[in-house]
Amino acid sequence: MDFSLSPAELAFRDELRTWLRANAPAFDVGAAAAESADLAGRLRASRGWVRKLHEGRWAAISWPKQYGGREATPMEQFLFHEEMLAFRPPVPVTVIGIGMAGPTIMTYGTPAQQDRYLEKIVAGEEIWCQGFSEPNAGSDLANLATSAVLEGDHYRVNGQKIWTSFGPIADWCLLVVRTDPAAAKHKGLSYLLVEMRSPGIEVRPIRQLTGESEFSELFFTDVRVPN
Repeated sequence: MDFSLSPAELAFRDELRTWLRANAPAFDVGAAAAESADLAGRLRASRGWVRKLHEGRWAAISWPKQYGGREATPMEQFLFHEEMLAFRPPVPVTVIGIGMAGPTIMTYGTPAQQDRYLEKIVAGEEIWCQGFSEPNAGSDLANLATSAVLEGDHYRVNGQKIWTSFGPIADWCLLVVRTDPAAAKHKGLSYLLVEMRSPGIEVRPIRQLTGESEFSELFFTDVRVPN
């Protein structure tokens, strides 16, 4: 099997390397360790890095070009991550938005939703968190208990999530809820886009051994989510 890079792949890697040399911030292991207790500082650095990635069209390389991506092949995506590891820039706070929210909205969202959310995701203007895990279910989604009841033009959400990455700073949440308690556990679920500033949402940061609070608990009490 020939693992040699094609001319197009070599050109992709060279373009990326040139851009990184000009734009990647200094972020070596020593600096990362020294700043490990300064979560706010790392978040600021990450947001700045996301803006640079967006300006260079490197923020969401696997996305279609019409949404700001490059339609990168699997090999180009591998090369991208390999080069990123060599430069050790900050981890983008957009990983959930770009890796999960955006692709879901592209595939299942309406044109209006795509216009509303995708540009802000890729530009890092809105940060997303993932409301999947629960205290009594862990990551076993079939056993989650957070409920959403349809009432006219909105859902009423009640329940709790835990270990929510970026919960303290997120603007939106990808929330998996139970909408049909009579259905089989793995079928009675729905996926809602929930604005984190909605009335009835309480975010409780989880303090880690490092002193940071990158994760949080989320509590939903009669939260109205438009249908």
